[in-house]
Amino acid sequence: MMTDTLITPSQTVGPYLHIGLHWDDGPYVVPSGTPGAFWIRGEVYDGAGDRIPDALVETWQADSNGRFDHPDDPRGRVPGWRGFGRSDTRLGEYAIHTVLPGAVPGADRRPQAPHIDVSVFARGLLHRTVTRIYFPEHADAHATDPVFKSIPAHRRSSLVAATSPDGYRFDIHLQGDHETVFFDV
Repeated sequence: MMTDTLITPSQTVGPYLHIGLHWDDGPYVVPSGTPGAFWIRGEVYDGAGDRIPDALVETWQADSNGRFDHPDDPRGRVPGWRGFGRSDTRLGEYAIHTVLPGAVPGADRRPQAPHIDVSVFARGLLHRTVTRIYFPEHADAHATDPVFKSIPAHRRSSLVAATSPDGYRFDIHLQGDHETVFFDV
């Protein structure tokens, strides 16, 4: 007997995803004590400008040489490179412990500016939102990065982290006057 299945409506992510997806070493892309390591910290804000206390931020990045531990990387794998971080905002901000990524090749094989890919999950969202973190010391590379250049000039600053005492600060605004640039992936 064959049954017809119906498509169920989409559900929003959250508000409890940060509880089920937490793991102790999630914030550590690299172990504590790694030379050159720093923290990226930030808050996630909703459209009214209120801090979201139960968001989840995931990061994905290349190592300091722009390489991954992935079988599809034509340059070869870097065994042991995790490249992934996850942090929730229960303590008021997310925090990711990592190193500066290297440049990775784009679709046309030209190098992209060093960046970290970021996914944000929060209550009320039907899907994750995706953005990037660029670093202020790579301004020369930003000028030739095809993704960065595709963003209107007045909005590019929403993708550049600010330096802080223990690394960088990158606040994420889901909507509003200071909305972070997000990508349709």
